[in-house]
Amino acid sequence: MDETAKYLIHAEITAAGVVERSDVVGAVFGQTEGLLGDELDLRDLQDSKKVGRIDVDIRSEGGNSYGDITVGSGLDKVETAILAAALETIEQVGPCSAEIVVTDIEDIRSAKRRTVVERATELLADFDADAVRTEDIVETVRQRARVEDITSYEGLPAGPRVADSDAIVVVEGRADVLQLLKHGVKNAIAVEGTDVPEAVAALTRERTVTAFLDGDRGGDLILEELSQVGKLDYVAVAPRGRSVEDLPYEAVMSALREKIPYETVADAESPAAAFDADGGGEESVALQPGAGEGDAATAVAGVEGESTAGAATAGGRPDTTSEPEESVETAEESDVDADSATDTPTVLSDQIDAVIGTDSDTVRLLDAELTVLSEGNATEAVSLIEGCDPPPQTVVLDDICSQKVLDVAAQRGVEVVVATGDGEYVKQPTSVQVRTV
Repeated sequence: MDETAKYLIHAEITAAGVVERSDVVGAVFGQTEGLLGDELDLRDLQDSKKVGRIDVDIRSEGGNSYGDITVGSGLDKVETAILAAALETIEQVGPCSAEIVVTDIEDIRSAKRRTVVERATELLADFDADAVRTEDIVETVRQRARVEDITSYEGLPAGPRVADSDAIVVVEGRADVLQLLKHGVKNAIAVEGTDVPEAVAALTRERTVTAFLDGDRGGDLILEELSQVGKLDYVAVAPRGRSVEDLPYEAVMSALREKIPYETVADAESPAAAFDADGGGEESVALQPGAGEGDAATAVAGVEGESTAGAATAGGRPDTTSEPEESVETAEESDVDADSATDTPTVLSDQIDAVIGTDSDTVRLLDAELTVLSEGNATEAVSLIEGCDPPPQTVVLDDICSQKVLDVAAQRGVEVVVATGDGEYVKQPTSVQVRTV
């Protein structure tokens, strides 16, 4: 095809016999010669580069021949359409009767424009994702500095103060350690699963220990094993149905302030019941001024009246106070996140258990209050998300999260998709968080 071609004529040929490419090309030239006058003579148009070469893909099956014809055209729309119609007048190829049907006239420039638009959209998305706003520079540098502080303790992800702090925070996984580091808590260590490592068990017998776990069944199981293999002093939990790795700064600090003694949890039916009965825990733990706001700030995880290594002041300077009871300060009541105490009619973990835990092969669409907006077969997830009014904020899917589900979720403003696994994504929108069960 000539590089100056603006249109592509696509046609299909059927011949009642066995023919070859040369037979088709010969029939095209022979049977259109003189048909359209001198101005649209096919040979003259090829010589002047206004029509490209005639591409023919032919195959024979059961004594008949089938194929595709493609002709590039540099003519205008009207002349190209006339040339395409002339192809349909061909009735014989070689010794065989034949029929040619034009299936499409493609605008090459339009196709290129679509390619340009798609590529430009991808480039713009990447550009926006990498852009750092001026007001975010300071916080971005601080967060990266904190995350880079993650270390390894006996092969486990840990904050840099775990080795020498009198108090530690035990969390579930590496992502939780990173999240706490981002908020200035540098004495956290991860158990990396429900099988608590001996290194963590040994630490719990030597330090003041706070277990800070997800508000789901997995967190309950880890707490139970921790209590069997080690020693716990306090328990803090994320809001029911949420993970520590997803909590913002205010929620992390609120949960740590509102932790309760382990004995209270041990005597209750479940951690959730213990917190409900306790009323959210006593404010027996506080942060040094500026914790979570300076590079050297460290969250205090000890109890009131006990010394806590690694506490820092707002300027990042170590607290030189020698009296143990002055190393911890009681948090102001105004710092408590009131939203964390708000009850909701249901929690996400219950929805996940109902949809994925029962192998229901269904999809459930939820609003901001986790109220069910729509429900149906998992195979109909795309159409249900598209047609849901109002748009859902959370999708719980008992199936793999496919690219189509992810795309329509991003279009409708869905914030979270919980599925049984990840599909093969060509591009994952940054606006949708995918969680797998």
